[in-house]
Amino acid sequence: MVASSRVPSSASTIAEFVMNLLLLPRLALWWVSLLFTVTIAQDSPLITRIAFGSCANQSAPQPIWNAINKFDPQLFIWLGDNIYGDIRKPIRIIIGKERTIGPWRNSPRFVPSSEEEMKLRYAKAKSNPGYSRLKRNAKVIGTWDDHDYGLNDAGKEFDRKVTNQRLMLDFLDEPLDSPRRKQAGVYAAYTFGPPNRKVKVIMLDTRYHRDPLRSDGSILGDTQWAWLEEELRGPRSEITIIGSSVQVISNLSATTGPLFYMESWGRFPKERKRLFKLISDTKRNGVIFISGDVHFGEITRYDCAVGYPLYDVTSSGLVQSVEKVFPRPLRFIVRLLFWYTPSTMRVINENCKFKSCTYGQSNFGAISIDWNANPATIRLEIRDVNGVTVLGTNVSLSDLQARGSNLPTNPTTKGKSQRYCTLEVELPGTTRYRLAVLIYFTVAVLAMAFVGLIIGVVLTITACVYKCKVD
Repeated sequence: MVASSRVPSSASTIAEFVMNLLLLPRLALWWVSLLFTVTIAQDSPLITRIAFGSCANQSAPQPIWNAINKFDPQLFIWLGDNIYGDIRKPIRIIIGKERTIGPWRNSPRFVPSSEEEMKLRYAKAKSNPGYSRLKRNAKVIGTWDDHDYGLNDAGKEFDRKVTNQRLMLDFLDEPLDSPRRKQAGVYAAYTFGPPNRKVKVIMLDTRYHRDPLRSDGSILGDTQWAWLEEELRGPRSEITIIGSSVQVISNLSATTGPLFYMESWGRFPKERKRLFKLISDTKRNGVIFISGDVHFGEITRYDCAVGYPLYDVTSSGLVQSVEKVFPRPLRFIVRLLFWYTPSTMRVINENCKFKSCTYGQSNFGAISIDWNANPATIRLEIRDVNGVTVLGTNVSLSDLQARGSNLPTNPTTKGKSQRYCTLEVELPGTTRYRLAVLIYFTVAVLAMAFVGLIIGVVLTITACVYKCKVD
């Protein structure tokens, strides 16, 4: 058997040489394309200023856009109640056919609007001059809460959610071919910035799949949970901002009940625990929560969940605020009650305008990132209608790295850190319910004083009548 070998002939060698020459332009074009792609990645805009807010009643004046535009954010995030789309009936307790609150309530306080009315309200919000200016200069993204979802405190049972999802995405100018228009819910994720300075923003939908309140069921639903896990396990980012329409860290309902309750992840303890565990299991560093809903601003912190402090910056609202309910001379009462209400998570420092370290007037949230600092630092703020900081704290990016345990990150400040490791529901009863005790005691004293006044008036009148008869 004779072994054979193929030796290229001179003709084939020349042919290959000619082919290589012809391929050179394509090869050069490929390299140019690669270099261009790398250049684009390197030149991707660096995010240093983010603004966010919630609770913007479209029918009320909105002067706060001037302060937001002055802050000049590169990104603005809606956190829900972007419009007030439902209809609120007057308060009626005893008198009238429709009693909307109290033990004799026979009619709901809130009812949904028609599709046409929702469109009109979105159009009014979108045409606001201050907001229009913001849209020209910044990217706008967002999620929804109950009032733009269509009904106060509504969850997965709401039957108009499909239509209202379309309207909400139209408001945000979501492309017609966007996956958000095909999925059940408005959750989404975005990544901004060049390599090693990336900011990932995850927007949750806490309405579309949420089980009834007091059920301790699901907030996100199975599909959104699977999506969230995929996002957290995805490519690394230096900072991950998770937007939730309701508060994640704070659970004031644990200390304001049974007087009143507010929606939060704390009212679904299994879901909140699952969220913290997912962040820990995926080893996602640099997570910061932002939230809205409650009509006041605060910054809260929890140190014992994922191995580093979790911050939740609550901005609410751009228009609606708790102090507006009271006449100006009585607004100090709101601040006094905030101060008296126990909170184990609230960040209290010298940057607070009021002693309670809450802010019950119109506000927006601001995040400023100094990438040039070593290590990089993040400034978390709540700003008022004039753009003045009323709450704020500085966070080093190096502090938002898991250290392998869910214990306070700095043992030398155990007393201070431990404050951020006790959930509100774990407080002693005498502390946890002191607001309710104060209110009930005050009401009882006032009631007894009123009854005493009535008795005194009756006795005085009776004495006068008797004296007149004698005379």
